[in-house]
Order: sequence, then C-alpha cells, then structure tokens
Amino acid sequence: MSGQMVDLLIRAGRVFCADTGLDSPGSVAIDGDRIVASGPDVSIDARQILEFPDDLLLPGLVDLHAHPAPPDWYAGIDPGPFILGRGTTTVLSQGDAGADTWPTYQNTLIASARLRIRMAISPVSWGAFAQTGSFEDMDNIDVESCVSTIRDGGDAIWGISVNTAVQVAGDSDPREVLRRVLTAAEATGRPLLFGSRREPSDWPLAEQLAMLRPGDALTYCLHRGTDRGDESIVRDGHVQDAVWEARERGVLFDIGHGMNSFDFGVAEAIIAEGFLPDTISTDIQRRHVGLEPQHDMPLVISKMIAAGMPESDALIRATSNPAKAIGMSGEIGTLAPGACADLAVLRWDSDQTPLMDSVGVSRMGGRFEPVLTVRGGETIP
Repeated sequence: MSGQMVDLLIRAGRVFCADTGLDSPGSVAIDGDRIVASGPDVSIDARQILEFPDDLLLPGLVDLHAHPAPPDWYAGIDPGPFILGRGTTTVLSQGDAGADTWPTYQNTLIASARLRIRMAISPVSWGAFAQTGSFEDMDNIDVESCVSTIRDGGDAIWGISVNTAVQVAGDSDPREVLRRVLTAAEATGRPLLFGSRREPSDWPLAEQLAMLRPGDALTYCLHRGTDRGDESIVRDGHVQDAVWEARERGVLFDIGHGMNSFDFGVAEAIIAEGFLPDTISTDIQRRHVGLEPQHDMPLVISKMIAAGMPESDALIRATSNPAKAIGMSGEIGTLAPGACADLAVLRWDSDQTPLMDSVGVSRMGGRFEPVLTVRGGETIP
C-alpha cells in the first residue's frame, strides 16, 4: 500500500476479529466509511493516527435486543450516549414500532440517528409507543398490517418481535399469541425475536421451543424462571434436553439482560456444560437508566466473562454472531477489508468489582469500558 493515503489509522495493543482470525497487536486502516486494511503489519499513511497501546480494538458491538426510540415513547432510550457512546454501532429494536408507528420511527429516529438500527417489528400496530398490555386483547395482533409493513419496509425490518410474558400478554393464551404471530412470520419469510414466557408456570419452555423455527431467536435465555424451573433453560442444574434439541434445529439463544433476565446461576450452569448463548444483548431502555443492575454491552460482556465464558467467545457473541443473526455478515461485526468501518475500542479494568445480576447476586470481576466508537468511519465523541 505504498503511497496510499487513508483517512484514519487506529493502532491497538490487541486487535480482535473472529472473521479474520486476528487476535494480536495490530492496526486498522479506514478510508471513507470502509475498512481498507487490518492486521498486525499494516503500513500505510493516514491523515489521522490514533494509538491505543493498552486497549482492545474490535468490530463495533452489535446488540440483538435494545429499545432505541424517541424520548416520548414508553421504552425509548436515547441511542447516542447510552448505546452508540458505549461501543455499540448496530442494534435490533425489539418491537418499538408497529405498522402505525413505523413511518414515524423510520423517518425520525432511523433517519437521524448515527446508530445503525434494524427493527423486529411489533405485530401490534402501535408497537411499544405506550405502556399497554399489547397482547392482552388478541384482536390487537394485526397480521395483515404487519405483513404489509414488512413487505414495504425492506431490509430495515429484520423480522417480528413477540413477547409472551404475562406483563405483555396478560390473560391471553400465550400459545395462541405465538401462533398468530407465526402466521405473519411465515407469510413474510422473516424470523422472530421471541420473548419467552418466564412466569407463571403455565407453559413449559420445551413447548415454547417446539414452536420456534430455524433462525428464530429466543431472548431472555438467562432468566431463572420460577421455583418449578420449567421455564428456565436450566433445570436441576443442567441444560434441558429441549434446549439442546432446539439449538440443533437452528433456534438461536439471546441474553436480553434487562432488569429481570440475567441470572449468574443459570449463566454458570450452561457455560459449565458447554452451552453458550449465541448472542449477547442488553434489552436496554429508558426506564433502566441509573438503576441496578446496569447492563450496557461492555458490561454484559464482562458479566459473561465473570461467569466463566472465555473472553474470545464473549467477544464473538457481541460482534460476528449477532451480525450473522441479522443477515449482515461481511458488512458489520468484522474488520475485514471492504467492511463498513464500525469499530469500538474497549479498555479492560482488572480491578475486581461487584458485577450484579437481576436477582441481586454479585460476582467479582474486571470490566470493559468503552474508550472510542467509530461508526461508518467517523469517530464518536
């Protein structure tokens, strides 16, 4: 590359990319919004050079379950400081918009946010615009409008979101909720982001998983369930057979931390048996800001490491795995030449501090903190 001048060269003490097999000191060269070179021996002139000798440079984080939305929407969190500013460059919105609110969401938030947003659209026309029991009335599930919106929405709409938790479904039969939403998914050929029924004990997880298809993602996979245990992926200390079988069929398992769905006991049990979640995600929303347990992407990665997941496996589940899940492999979640220049620099704080789960249990561990985010070749202040 002698004689070539690029816009930005970032050097780091560790550069990680699962797609290219890179895990060593190295550099990434960026020109415009594209990566032009990456590796341990990148020699190229650049208009700007950034040095991070003690830090980790990796693809921009990809959050498969979050709630970026306008501030007057029920769950909406400002995607700037709370998502993009924390190293995440791409998110999948879990049902923040439905058929009626999708145009506003697309023309305001997606059009203006520097964060890349894909939508798992709600089959309820207003989505998560207001605090309502979306599925308490089965008539709220508007399959026809959902299908029409997906067909018009193009690549911006990844799939469909459905949450069968009692807080959302009320007294409705969760099985029928899922059946109706599946009709829209089948009609459009799109996957589901499925919020599992965690409590009460009226629908065993094995039956929920049996209804899911290859490519569908079950979120809240580290929820502890009830004392009976049928709703957790772990029962009597072991991963349920139905969970292994679902993975073999191609069902994905996503964390979706939130305020209620991360249990260290569940995480440690599945890691011990070699069952690692496919993707790490936050379920971050406005109501969670300032509350414990905190759960942005670098922190959830840190918690999985504290639970026993090898660091490289955790990084894969925050970069290349979710990129593949949303159909964007090669464009994001990678540092390969030609990919979009979405990157994050994280700093590891090795001081042992309490990391809290959703039931108040803590593990001592270090933590990642974001130092720099690059989105489409532009550094984020």
